[in-house]
Amino acid sequence: MNYLLFIFRSAYSDLMRNKVRTFLTTLGIVIGVSSVVLLQAFGLGLKAYIKNQFDSLGTNLVYILPGSIGAAFKSGGGFGSSALGSSINFDEKDLFDLRRTNYAEIVIPNIQKSTKVSSKTTSEYSTVYGTSEEVFPARNLEIDFGKIFDKNSVNKKDKVVVLGPSIAEKLFGSSNNALEQKIIIDKLNFKVIGVLKSKGGGGFGGPNFDAFIYMPYKTAFSITDKKSFSSFVIKAQSSDSINRLKNQISDILLDRYDEEDFSVAESKEILNTVESIFTMINMVLIAIGAVSLIVGGIGIMNIMYVSVTERIKEIGIRRALGALASDILYQFLSEAVLLSIIGAVLGLILSFVVVLILRIFFPAYIDLNSIIMAITVSSIIGIGFGVFPARSAAKLLPIDAIRYE
Repeated sequence: MNYLLFIFRSAYSDLMRNKVRTFLTTLGIVIGVSSVVLLQAFGLGLKAYIKNQFDSLGTNLVYILPGSIGAAFKSGGGFGSSALGSSINFDEKDLFDLRRTNYAEIVIPNIQKSTKVSSKTTSEYSTVYGTSEEVFPARNLEIDFGKIFDKNSVNKKDKVVVLGPSIAEKLFGSSNNALEQKIIIDKLNFKVIGVLKSKGGGGFGGPNFDAFIYMPYKTAFSITDKKSFSSFVIKAQSSDSINRLKNQISDILLDRYDEEDFSVAESKEILNTVESIFTMINMVLIAIGAVSLIVGGIGIMNIMYVSVTERIKEIGIRRALGALASDILYQFLSEAVLLSIIGAVLGLILSFVVVLILRIFFPAYIDLNSIIMAITVSSIIGIGFGVFPARSAAKLLPIDAIRYE
């Protein structure tokens, strides 16, 4: 133990003789470690963000989508979008059939259309979300100004809308100014009866509820030119009944469609699908960032070879005074490892600073595994790239080293 302490103290003293060169040598490791740690922190934050978004959407929800779930998300549509390549359209018969399921508390039909929306002073592109009055409690959407539409509004096809706060601000300057105002969608006039509280979302393919315009689904038929739904969201009576509900939904839909024409999935399954996609992307990014670590290791190896050349006479004197070849090997190997660890520590400090700033906007965080990985990988790089110049120094004969000019 005392021997190791002596070796590392000696290595530290040698490195501190030329602080600028030591810093420049570790710079590659600093960049590599910070790149890998930050990308991993971003991945962890992304998972937390996605989970928070799903939790905010409501509990015990089952989604019914055309085609496959993976296709729906890969096509960029997120919730409520039609899956890529799917040819079926759900209709009101499906809605009535699904409402008769034993384990469903709420059945919400979804119609989505991206279109131009105009007020008296400005126009914006937004997503019109045709649905039932039950969407608001199921999705934890709370009213900020005015009121939501009710079942009578749906049945009477009232031309009323409830705006998300961001689209209300874009069209009217502020949420409270939007109440009782008129907007034009596809040449039809609609009355704004309410504005919702901010919900957030919209990141990484998820729905931006703040930018949606909500209207009764029977009214939405007038702007889509067809009486069909893009998806359904069903709230189960309890978490224990979700599997039974899914089986019953599948049985109902199989009476009209083939098995590959639709997907029935709970929030957890969709969350796992989304996370697996982003985990794969994050792994690729981390692998790219790891290239910087290899470059940093090569830099350490080059500098260590230079250090061996500069200190050949010193090596000869140490050998002449009784130092073993293994002592010289450990000396230079410890310097390489120390360079890597210093780079790793500086990289971690830089990563912590960046994450602290990033957390203002995004829930990124560094876990213990990232810290252990950074120190371990850096040590391995120090040993791997430092062993060659260290062995070169250890093989020098004392008499040849002393005579070296």
